[in-house]
Amino acid sequence: TGKKTGKAQGDRRYEKKQKGFGGQTKPVFHKKAKTTKKIVLKLECSKCKAKRMKPIKRTKHFELGTDSKKGKSEHAGKYR
Repeated sequence: TGKKTGKAQGDRRYEKKQKGFGGQTKPVFHKKAKTTKKIVLKLECSKCKAKRMKPIKRTKHFELGTDSKKGKSEHAGKYR
């Protein structure tokens, strides 16, 4: 909620610790656990324009509105 000012106690302490020589002083997280994202449909009411998000499930590959056979549709949204 709002822009980060950098004046919070933790930010001040981190900047002071990083100052000078010695490289990175705190651990930087690299081990990403998830390999997929949840597919979410953004639905909009055609009458009142109200929007809601409908989560489906986790998947690496998702196509919306394609036929069962190998045919391209104009509504194909692909996620990998």
